[in-house]
Amino acid sequence: MPAFATADEVTEAARSALPTELWDYVSGGGGTEITLRRNRSALDSVCFRPRVARDVSDTRADTTVLGIECSAPVLLAPIGTIGLFDAGGAATCARAAARAGTAAFVSILSTPSLEEVAATGAPLIYQHYTRGSRAWTLDLFRRAEASGYRAICVTVDSPVDGLRERELRHRFDRGKAQAQPNLGRDARRELQAELTWSEIAWLAEQTELPLLLKGVTHPEDAVLALEAGVAALIVSNHGGRQLDAQLGAVEVLPGVVEAVGGRAEVLVDGGFERGGDVVKALALGARAVLIGRAMCLSLAAGGEDTLVETLARLQEEVSRTLALLGVSTPGAVSREYLVGG
Repeated sequence: MPAFATADEVTEAARSALPTELWDYVSGGGGTEITLRRNRSALDSVCFRPRVARDVSDTRADTTVLGIECSAPVLLAPIGTIGLFDAGGAATCARAAARAGTAAFVSILSTPSLEEVAATGAPLIYQHYTRGSRAWTLDLFRRAEASGYRAICVTVDSPVDGLRERELRHRFDRGKAQAQPNLGRDARRELQAELTWSEIAWLAEQTELPLLLKGVTHPEDAVLALEAGVAALIVSNHGGRQLDAQLGAVEVLPGVVEAVGGRAEVLVDGGFERGGDVVKALALGARAVLIGRAMCLSLAAGGEDTLVETLARLQEEVSRTLALLGVSTPGAVSREYLVGG
């Protein structure tokens, strides 16, 4: 039997286990947290419209994302401070992903090194911030390639840090909270503010791996990304932790999907907690979702085993939701099954 039967139980256990400053760090957002709340309220405003009397006796949640076979359309998001929630950091997440049959993103800011995480054998995607020279970037790209990472993801919604008032109240400095073995001496935070479309095009040319952009919310930016050679997009407002007063992730998702027009896979993150949330994203055109907070809370509540349980529960909830909608696979759901959104 799983240690936790519901997502709420995991959250309660995590809150009890975490010191106040870490609880506020993981559960908080930018500014007055309008974007954080909007992610959740936008999901809640979308309702299902099921069909009945259909054979759903063999409903499955499995899919492929960037050619990676996944047991469910749920991947683990890149969290730079993941080591604050489990001593094994990104390696623990990778092991959990492998056990659950899915893929994990690995942040440049996380612990341990890219090579140590890759040694788990899990399907991995390297997440990159532009913080150094081109030579520094190429070294990281080559390390990821040599270690067997399946793709490279560049986060583009963080030219500067969002103003996170909960962290300010605690005087919490996440940059000093844990070691960052992948950064090296040449990394400079201000270089993220210099990132442009020409640099993104250059990045796409430097690797044979698929290049993803994380943090796209505007349809015109989606088109520019494709023109720059980007292979897939992640619709994201950074979990509500960067620019305040944005629309929720699922509110902007359809516009990006329409702009892409099937030319690239579109993923999404931002407040996804349950299988029903995942299915709503699929119906709006996403290939899969990324979970970040749920991952951190699972690790805080019970480590790797609890994270595996969370992924298994989401897989079961996705399958059950699809069956109740009257469809048998993630690819069969569409906006026909929704009202709102």
